Amino acid sequence: MAVVGEVVRDIARERVGRVVGREGSYVQLRPLGGGREWDAEPRELRAMSQTEVLSALVAELNARSRRGI
Repeated sequence: MAVVGEVVRDIARERVGRVVGREGSYVQLRPLGGGREWDAEPRELRAMSQTEVLSALVAELNARSRRGI
C-alpha cells in the first residue's frame, strides 16, 4: 500500500509521482517536479527501488535544465 511521501510508478499512465494523499479509493499523485495532481488506482501503482527513484529525480532535473527553469 502506497504511503504519503512515497515515490511510485503509475503503470497505467507510465508516469512517476509522489503520493500526496487519498481520495476515496484512489491514490493522489503529484509529479516529482511539481505540477498538477492526478488520481490513480492503487492496483496500478508499483513501488520503485532507490536506484529507480534517483534516476527519475535526475531525469526531472535534466528536463528542467533544458527548459531553463
